[in-house]
Amino acid sequence: MQQTTLLSDPYNVIITGVGGQGNVMASRVLGNMLSEQGFEVTIGETFGASQRGGSVMSHLRISRQTAWSPQIPKAKAHVVVALEPIEALRVLMVFGNPRTRVLCNTRPIQPVAVICGDAAYPDGTEIRRAIGELTSDARFVDATDAAVRLGNPILGNIMMIGALAAMGGLPIGRADFKVVISRTMDADKVTANLAAYDMGVDMIGAKEQ
Repeated sequence: MQQTTLLSDPYNVIITGVGGQGNVMASRVLGNMLSEQGFEVTIGETFGASQRGGSVMSHLRISRQTAWSPQIPKAKAHVVVALEPIEALRVLMVFGNPRTRVLCNTRPIQPVAVICGDAAYPDGTEIRRAIGELTSDARFVDATDAAVRLGNPILGNIMMIGALAAMGGLPIGRADFKVVISRTMDADKVTANLAAYDMGVDMIGAKEQ
């Protein structure tokens, strides 16, 4: 049964990634899913130096009682959803604590400095170890690879919403998602997005079996 309350009020969620991954859309979809149920949702966003390829971070503060300031205090994030692995580390080092739950997409996007040979991108094992040192609850999913198999890599952001729902902790479910996307998308896009959401749910379910 889908929960109807928050584990904490306000409940602080950060969605992070780089420009072009659909970070802002994911935050809007999640916010609207919660607003549908009467929650107050305040969203604050920060962008890196460039829209495509720069860091993007959305703060969502969710409450049954009142609207909160859009900036989550340092070390007070309850959940971090990272569309890119290094961005998970950036956020955790400032806003995380040992109890922060992390959902991390495993596909890296190399910054310009790495592409130019001026810096090195850590391998997946290093990143998982570093994240594990910052939190006791981290889950890793191959959302981008799954989205590519579905035919559209941008759908990785929707898979992360499905995976977040499956993790529990937030009162959201498939019906809420369908209501929100059906308002703004054509029927064929609704079908594709529902498939992506379901794949995200299955990624977490499969790991828990």
